[in-house]
Amino acid sequence: MLEVGCGSGELARGLASEDYRVLAIDPVAPEGEIFRRVRLEDLDDPGPFDAVVASWSLHHVHDLGGGLDRIRELLGPDGRLILDDFGWELVDRPTAAWLAELERTTPEEVLAHWTDEHAGLHGYDAMRRGLDLRFEQLLLTREPYFYRSPFRTDEALERTLIADGAIAAIGFRYVGRPR
Repeated sequence: MLEVGCGSGELARGLASEDYRVLAIDPVAPEGEIFRRVRLEDLDDPGPFDAVVASWSLHHVHDLGGGLDRIRELLGPDGRLILDDFGWELVDRPTAAWLAELERTTPEEVLAHWTDEHAGLHGYDAMRRGLDLRFEQLLLTREPYFYRSPFRTDEALERTLIADGAIAAIGFRYVGRPR
């Protein structure tokens, strides 16, 4: 299994402790046998991997098309790409108003800060177009995001607000196999 954008390595260590063979990459990966400090675009391992997992990292890949091509190359014929990411541009006015209440600010300030913070990163539509060109979608769900973000709200509340149509679900989970 390859984890792209492993961050501090929690997922990779957890998988390795369950006897999965794991390679975890990130430009700031921790030290350790299963980790490499490398970007996806520069990974020299030929694979194949049974699965490539990316959590909150695909939107950071500089060359999205090249990165998705590289993931497709690294996967075995029966391999799976498993994503957990978010579309930063999906934050709409009602969602910004909700976040503004949490942060004790205004929706305009939330939207401005959110847009500035994510400038230059890939959004949901760009990621989906890239995925659709290279992978057959096996699963796609829209999910809450903010309960795991710095906003640290309550997951159940966020799910209820999404179900009621009060805020947008900006997170998504995707599973695909190479075309």
